[in-house]
Amino acid sequence: MSKVSIVDFVRDIYQTNDFIPMHAPTFNGNEQKYVLETIQSTFVSSVGKFVDEFEQKIETYTGTAKAVATVNGTAALHAALYMAGVRAGDLVITQALTFVATCNALHHMGAEPIFVDVSPVSLGLCPKAMDEFLIQHAQVTDNGCIHKQTKRRIRAVVPMHTFGHPVELDELIAVCHKWNITLVEDAAESLGSFYKGKHTGTLGDFGAVSFNGNKIITTGGGGMVLCKTAELGAHTKHVTTTAKVPHPYEFFHDEAGFNYRMPNLNAALGCAQMEVLELYLAQKRVLANRYQAFFENSDFQFVTEPDYAQSNYWLNAVICPSVAARDELLTQTNDAGVMTRPIWKLMHRLPMFKDALRGDLTQSEHIEAHLINLPSSPIAL
Repeated sequence: MSKVSIVDFVRDIYQTNDFIPMHAPTFNGNEQKYVLETIQSTFVSSVGKFVDEFEQKIETYTGTAKAVATVNGTAALHAALYMAGVRAGDLVITQALTFVATCNALHHMGAEPIFVDVSPVSLGLCPKAMDEFLIQHAQVTDNGCIHKQTKRRIRAVVPMHTFGHPVELDELIAVCHKWNITLVEDAAESLGSFYKGKHTGTLGDFGAVSFNGNKIITTGGGGMVLCKTAELGAHTKHVTTTAKVPHPYEFFHDEAGFNYRMPNLNAALGCAQMEVLELYLAQKRVLANRYQAFFENSDFQFVTEPDYAQSNYWLNAVICPSVAARDELLTQTNDAGVMTRPIWKLMHRLPMFKDALRGDLTQSEHIEAHLINLPSSPIAL
């Protein structure tokens, strides 16, 4: 590593002696203008022009057939899983190395996770590990993919594009086809990331994006379901708006739905943020390149995008040579007012998921013990 300390390096990047957060929202465009316009219109809730406009902007940018705005990313993933056919009692394959929201969405619909290891290439779900787990523990029947020990259906798989780095989607899709499992992408962190030229969240039947305050663009709180077809999108929109049948004044709901609508106020913020997304992506790529150069020729391995992908570099990360080195770096930076943090605890270490089925998690455990996230807010060019 350079003789310059990481604290001095980060402070030089952001040109401040104040506290440096992990990822702060940036508002330098039309955010105030659009939000004020929404307030003045009085359409601040779930009906208003900015909701439609925001969905259209996401459709255009990602290339998805239909984007459906929701109140947050967890709601988007819950709706995506519901639309994919996941129901109470089902099993869903996902990674133990993920943010808890991935598993919370499963829990609240009565499904349970199966944890499979991640790939060192992407830090996301490993297709080889998934296939090996299924070969050992599952069989395809007339009723779908069945877990042999519990006799329960493995309905779907949810890979998460960790820190914005796309997973190996072609290989995962092939495994899904082999085992008759539906692919739902947790693209919460990966707006602006592309897999072989296609935006993340658009290769599965459904994808879920987050616009939380710490994401690359934010609506304050918000999410989006990306749907593979217009028909699926129309149904998703219906289900997430309480399944209300349109009528000038009567209330009739034709199925049990969700009140997951994104308020117009949040969508106004999102429309303004979309106008500067490309700038943020460029700024974050420059930042990632500077980190990579800083850690070059050191014992610390900076996490770069896979060869097949273009990442948004949402959160920059470095893999430390030892647990002791990780702890030392965490202490050094946080004591100096530069926020760094370890990666999430593996999901099976949390009390509510401790009994979940799982395969070998060697790679996940190594990353959990060695990885640190670095300050990643967009920088001035």
